[in-house]
Amino acid sequence: MSEPKLPRPTDAELGILQVLWERGPRTVREVHEALNKGPDGTGYTTVLKLMQIMTDKGLVQRDESQRAHVYTARATQQKTQRQLVTELLDRAFGGSPAQLAMQALSTKKASAEELAELRKLLDTLEEEKP
Repeated sequence: MSEPKLPRPTDAELGILQVLWERGPRTVREVHEALNKGPDGTGYTTVLKLMQIMTDKGLVQRDESQRAHVYTARATQQKTQRQLVTELLDRAFGGSPAQLAMQALSTKKASAEELAELRKLLDTLEEEKP
């Protein structure tokens, strides 16, 4: 049985999920502090409201057993990335993973380590071909 598909997160929600994926379960205050280390600050009440909406949407779980509620991402980073790429692949690249990869690689230079991982993945895919 497959897991239910979670709704696509907005850009602001992805920022919050990124904090939860990198640092693990966190309170609103901790997420707010992490998001405000850059030049674009986000207000505490905005982060709180977004995390309440994300709870309603099923993107995060809230542990209410302590005074300060602790939030956890419901889906892994990999699962969310896969969902987003699948949607982008279908909407913008006509279902062609090669077109998506070529566009991505021509947009931003990959590191030597990333290129080595890509070569390894391509080799594995070639070996799996019937």
